[in-house]
Amino acid sequence: MAPDPFDFDTVIDRRGTAALKWDRYAGRDVLPMWVADMDFRSSPAIVDALARRTAHGVFGYTDPPLELNVAIADHLRSQYGWEIEHDWLMWLPGLVTAINLVCRAIGEPGDDVITGVPVYHPFMTGPVNQQRTVTRVPMTLQGNRWVWDFDRLEASITPRTRLLMVCNPHNPIGRVFERAELAELARIADKHDLVVASDEIHCGLVLDADKRHIPLATLGPEIARRTITLMAASKTYNLPGLGCAFTVVPNAKLRAKLSQAAPGIVPRVNTMGYVATLAAYRDSEAWHAGLIAYLRGNRDLVMRRVREIPGLSITPIEATYLAWLGIEKFSIDKPIPFFETAGVGLYDGSVFGTDGYVRLNFGCPRSLLIEGLDRIAAALTKSR
Repeated sequence: MAPDPFDFDTVIDRRGTAALKWDRYAGRDVLPMWVADMDFRSSPAIVDALARRTAHGVFGYTDPPLELNVAIADHLRSQYGWEIEHDWLMWLPGLVTAINLVCRAIGEPGDDVITGVPVYHPFMTGPVNQQRTVTRVPMTLQGNRWVWDFDRLEASITPRTRLLMVCNPHNPIGRVFERAELAELARIADKHDLVVASDEIHCGLVLDADKRHIPLATLGPEIARRTITLMAASKTYNLPGLGCAFTVVPNAKLRAKLSQAAPGIVPRVNTMGYVATLAAYRDSEAWHAGLIAYLRGNRDLVMRRVREIPGLSITPIEATYLAWLGIEKFSIDKPIPFFETAGVGLYDGSVFGTDGYVRLNFGCPRSLLIEGLDRIAAALTKSR
């Protein structure tokens, strides 16, 4: 086998760069494994494209280049067999903005948004920001796998429920939902006339070779008509600081609602975000393959080490670079200060709507991951 031409092992010092992830712990011996960005350099194609654009020296307002729309359409066709029209795309400065925009555009103040928990926390804060209420439906552990409780989900829908929010691949539980699961969500949405916001930002981070991401909107014309798909290159190619995301919306009426809700609150995407996103989807396939192989190794290490720690639980991580660790068997009142004292910065599960868990980001060089897991193991062993 040829050697990997990309270097994911070198530790890049991000301290002092105003990095949200690292500078939270400035001056402290704490490894940051909380917020979802990776500690890897982006692909050489992206770095080179940004350097060329910087050399131009003029950074005015920018529209999405036609070639970027072509690259997105080509990518969705080749990866998922999804044929889209260019006018289905709407470009936005980040996925959190997209979530808030969808919540503002669908329904009226006081209407309800429904989602399963645990889940990415803007699913719960975004509706509140837009004067909507949120219904949280707990997902359930079935054996060693998190699944939707479809009966409870459907029973929780009220006459004022307008929007169902879905995360697939799922943050933080790492599931890649199967076709049958997505079909049931589509059935419920159709029966209750719900718009669906499908956050698929982690679709390029499927780790299990036998699994494939299925965009919800590809299940058929009815679900496509009511689905707003949210995507970005930011997680897969480590570009969150460049603020560039997009929606795919086949339904012209839904597109109009989003456009009408955006003026005055949604800024333009910045020039560098477009440049990096184009280089990601068009020119970074080999880097992406190397990343997936490396993350699989990190994932396997996390699974093995966690299972060696009595009382700590984990379910299979099918996608993402995030591990959802169960700590409910330990007597830890305040998990984040507890782990920070041990030298590891994690995310509290309560932020995602479920107590008794922490989220760990393993998108980092393996040496840092080993050190972080060693610190977690030592702290939990001492606490028992």
